[in-house]
Amino acid sequence: MTRRRNPFPGVTRVTDRHGKVRWRFRRRGFTCYLPGAYASAEWRAAYQAAQVEAKTPTPTARFPHGSLGWLIAHYLASPRHAQKAPSTRQTLRNELDWLREVAGDLPVTGFRGRHVEALMAKKDGPAAQNRVRKNLSMMFNYAIRLEIIAANPVKATERVKHKSDGFHTWSEAEICRFLDHHGPGTKARLALLLALNTGAARQDLCKLGWQNVRAGRIAYRRGKTGVEADLPILPALAEEIARVPRSQMLFLPTQSGAAHSVPGFGNWFKARAIEAGVTADSANIHGLRKAGATQLAEHGATEWEIASFLAHEDTKMAAVYVRKANRAKLGTSALARLGGPKSEQNLSNLNQGLDKSGRKGKE
Repeated sequence: MTRRRNPFPGVTRVTDRHGKVRWRFRRRGFTCYLPGAYASAEWRAAYQAAQVEAKTPTPTARFPHGSLGWLIAHYLASPRHAQKAPSTRQTLRNELDWLREVAGDLPVTGFRGRHVEALMAKKDGPAAQNRVRKNLSMMFNYAIRLEIIAANPVKATERVKHKSDGFHTWSEAEICRFLDHHGPGTKARLALLLALNTGAARQDLCKLGWQNVRAGRIAYRRGKTGVEADLPILPALAEEIARVPRSQMLFLPTQSGAAHSVPGFGNWFKARAIEAGVTADSANIHGLRKAGATQLAEHGATEWEIASFLAHEDTKMAAVYVRKANRAKLGTSALARLGGPKSEQNLSNLNQGLDKSGRKGKE
C-alpha cells in the first residue's frame, strides 16, 4: 500500500500530555505549534508564516506567528527595508513600532477595512492617520508577497482628506529677519545660506565642508536618494564660506569639531531661528529647501532644474513648485488686464445700473 504524501511538509500530528491532538511544524531547527483546526484558514496562515520563519528567522519571538507584530519584525529584517536611507529607516521603524504596540498580537489574516480605520482613529490629525494607513498598506503588500494573504484590506478604506503643504516655506521677510539677527561670520548665517542656496537636507548639511567645494561649485551626494547635486556657489554664500578656515573640515561642526547628529542639527537651527524672531512652527530647516525651490520656480526654472537643485530622482515634487509659480503668474497677468485705461469696457455683462458706457441711451 502506497503511503499518502503529506500535503503540508514539516507538519506532524502529536498528542500532548493532556491528550489533546496538536499539529507541530519543524524544519531547519525551527519548531512551533499551528493554531486552529487542521487545514483551516487560520491554520494554513500559520503554516505559511512558519515556512517563512524557517527560511528567515525573526529577530524576536515576542509576537505570535502570523501576527502583525511578527510581520513587521520580518519586514524590518528584510533587504527591502535595509535598502532605504538611514533616516528613512529610523522614521519608519518608529512608526511601525507604534503599530506593534497597539496591534502587534492581531493575526494578519483577520484584518479587514474596519480594523484599519480603527487603528487610524487612534491617531490625532489627518496627516498622522494617513501615515498609519500608508504603513499598514505597505505591511499587507509585504504579506501578499510572502503569500500569507491574497488581498490588501487597506484598499477597502479611504485616505482622510486634508489640505496641507507640509513644512512651512520660509518667506522673504523671515529670511531677512534671520540674516539681520545673525550677522556675517556666524555659524547660523552660514547654515541658512547653505540650505537656501544648495537645497541640501539636514543630514547632508551636517557633512558639507571644503571637501565638497571645487572651482566655485559645491557638490555632494544626497544621503536619502543617492542623487548627486553639483551647483554653482552664489556670491552671498561664497562670502560666508570664505570666512571658514581651510583647516576646518566641516562648515557646520559642533563645538568639539565633530559632525552634528541629524536631529541635533535640526534642533540647533530651530533654536537659532527662534532667536531671530521666526515662530517655532515656521523655524524648520526643511522650509529653506522649499523656499529655494520656490524662488527657482518663480524665476522660470524648469522641473528638471528644480529637481537637480533638490537632488530628487524625478520631477514629481518639482512639478508642484512650478504649478504654484505658474498659477501666481497667471493670476497676476489676468488681473493686469483690468489695469489699463479702458478697464471699465473690458468688464462684460455689467448690471445696467453699473453700466456707464451710455449704451442704454443708444437703445
